[in-house]
Amino acid sequence: MRLIEHIQKHIRLNQIECEKLIPYFTTVNVKKKDFLLRASQRCKAESFVLKGCFRTYAVDENGYERTLLFSVEDWWVGDLLSFLTQQPSLYYIQAIEDAEVLQITKDRLEELYLHIPKMERYFRLLVQNAYVTQLERINERFSLPAEHRYLKFVEKYPGLMHRIPQKNIASYLGITPVFLSMLRRKIGKS
Repeated sequence: MRLIEHIQKHIRLNQIECEKLIPYFTTVNVKKKDFLLRASQRCKAESFVLKGCFRTYAVDENGYERTLLFSVEDWWVGDLLSFLTQQPSLYYIQAIEDAEVLQITKDRLEELYLHIPKMERYFRLLVQNAYVTQLERINERFSLPAEHRYLKFVEKYPGLMHRIPQKNIASYLGITPVFLSMLRRKIGKS
């Protein structure tokens, strides 16, 4: 199972723990353009992406969508702040492609920690990694010119360029779609 393979990259579970783990999750299919979460809703579950691609974004006061991140196979997607505090989310999480996820609710996650204590370490490692990644992204956003941010994106996520609409990539990079097109032409010619 894909989730167990992912977990085993971070911690070691024995066969019994792997078998105990599976019932804590529910499989959910999400159609392209459907939402896992909308702003003002509470994030009731964290989702492990088995198939597909999601975009997490916020809408600013002028109505512009600001993409925070993309989540693809073997990544987790959700609003951790809303999930942990059960406060309304500020974000939308929308499927860019037809998708399939494994979901776990907060209550089930707490039960999982009790029955398989190693899972607490697994989720702590994920949160630490996510925190570091977000700090790196913030630093890049403020310290690198758009061309370098684009090149880093292409290097870090080479397969995403063909799966994600250009306007969403531009939003993620903090530039306009027109400027992204100009960058791509310039880089393609060099």
